[in-house]
Amino acid sequence: MKTRFLIAATIMFPVSTEAEPLSFNAALERAVTDAPSLRARSASVSAAQSAAIASDRLPDPTLDVGIRDFPVTGPDAGRFNRDDFTATSIGIRQQFINPAKRRARAARAGAEIGIAEVDVRLEARSVRLQTALAWIDLYYSEKRLIIFKMLDTGLDDLQSTVAARLTSGSARPSQALEPDQMRAQAADRRSELVAAAAKARASLARFTGDPNPIVTGLPPTPKVDRAQLTANIAQLPTLRAYDAQSIAADADTRLASADKRPDWAISASYGRREPNFGDLVSVGVSIDLPFFAKRRQNPKISARAFEADRVRFDRQAAEREMIAALDGDLAEHDAHHARLDNARTVLVPLARRRAELDRESYSVGAVDLGAALLSSLALAEAEIDELAREAEVARNAIRITITYGEDGE
Repeated sequence: MKTRFLIAATIMFPVSTEAEPLSFNAALERAVTDAPSLRARSASVSAAQSAAIASDRLPDPTLDVGIRDFPVTGPDAGRFNRDDFTATSIGIRQQFINPAKRRARAARAGAEIGIAEVDVRLEARSVRLQTALAWIDLYYSEKRLIIFKMLDTGLDDLQSTVAARLTSGSARPSQALEPDQMRAQAADRRSELVAAAAKARASLARFTGDPNPIVTGLPPTPKVDRAQLTANIAQLPTLRAYDAQSIAADADTRLASADKRPDWAISASYGRREPNFGDLVSVGVSIDLPFFAKRRQNPKISARAFEADRVRFDRQAAEREMIAALDGDLAEHDAHHARLDNARTVLVPLARRRAELDRESYSVGAVDLGAALLSSLALAEAEIDELAREAEVARNAIRITITYGEDGE
């Protein structure tokens, strides 16, 4: 049902080009409804469903029109209606596919629908993940830029004291240049963050259709339910894709086995001869004779069966890989949490306290302006690093939840 709703949503909702602030959930909803790649996958589902209608139907009948027993040698060569053999005929022929083959074809068509629907789920998950990460990147890039604006304010406060110190003779003339020097160094760092924000905004615009997306609200709480994610492994679209391929492979095996059962056809025709002779009616039945199954059908059946086994083994390998990947991602998530806690409880408080002490020392002339400026820049860098670690925790939590969670989480 979720897949069908997803397909319907991508068709029913039009693309919006109006720029408006996007919350995290609003960005995901818009991406799912507007992404062209999802519309393409939905079209594939519709194509598979349409093709399935004709998968188990009988072939169209064949109309035969011709001339039979027309003389090409002898005294009547090249002339019609001079003997009792030549006849113009019209007939119809209908082929009947054996029921086992028709059932196998229907099963194969159903498997194609399943493969297309899983492809929609995979693409929807990919779109949601990339949209979510772009939103997070833009949100934290803008927060880091705010810290640099606050740094500029702090530099202005320090620079305002330089003139008074120069007048009193307690500062060297060269110290008047130190705030501008520090601003130039901070400008390089700010340029990197501006580029990162632009890149995240472009990525968000790609999936939401908003040409200039603006993020609003707060990111989701980075919660990871280990037990639920582990229990959900077997339902992941990546593994469901193997399940759909396995169904298709089994249908191919049954289809190959059905070739050992004969197809048959019925034909009927009406022949009109020279008026001195009577007309003719012909009725016939043709039956395929699969006498050489050992060399023809059996090798094909074995090949399809081996292919079905290959898909099942690939699924087992993929499930083990997913379990190992989840364990590794959870361990990495714990490490990122520890790094964030260290920044919040140790690194940033120490940098803030040092900046405060150096400001106080500068105000009483105990340290020069350069030391105070460096402490301010170090505090800004520590706060930016804390935000980077917070962003990494949020990115990992979202990536783990979307990659290993249920659809729509």
